[in-house]
Amino acid sequence: MTIVVLMGVTGSGKTTVGQMLAQRFGWSFLDADDFHPEANIAKMRAGVALGDADRWPWLDALNARLRQCRAAGANAVLACSALKRVYRERIAAGLPDTHWVHLAGSFEQIGTRLQQRQGHYMSPSLLRSQFDTLEAPDDALALDIAATPEALADAIAVGFGLTPTAPPSAA
Repeated sequence: MTIVVLMGVTGSGKTTVGQMLAQRFGWSFLDADDFHPEANIAKMRAGVALGDADRWPWLDALNARLRQCRAAGANAVLACSALKRVYRERIAAGLPDTHWVHLAGSFEQIGTRLQQRQGHYMSPSLLRSQFDTLEAPDDALALDIAATPEALADAIAVGFGLTPTAPPSAA
């Protein structure tokens, strides 16, 4: 069983690349944003950065869901900021087959993306706090977001030697 976690600051392309990768390999896709309680979403929408106390139950829920995937023998792709090492450890606790991908870009590059993004609750004003919080992992496949989502998905597949388990579904 394989778990690939795409991590990085908001606007780095985690969801786009993660969905593409999951579809390509016929794996489950999980977006960590979908696991936030309403109180966390309200804070972020208001431009208030989450504290660790806000994050612990959310991270535990992500770990529980990944453990369910593992128990079912299902490979999974998770898109999650996972900015600190301790957050990554909490997500991957008991999941030795977790592979990390850090989608990295400059503050200016991602800021431009956020200005163009529509319909997401994460306030662009929180980008600076995300960069300030980021502890770049030394055990992840680091990829530059200047590449296309397709090229990033290709690099992840090659980097981890991934092979499809089911044909991609026709859209």
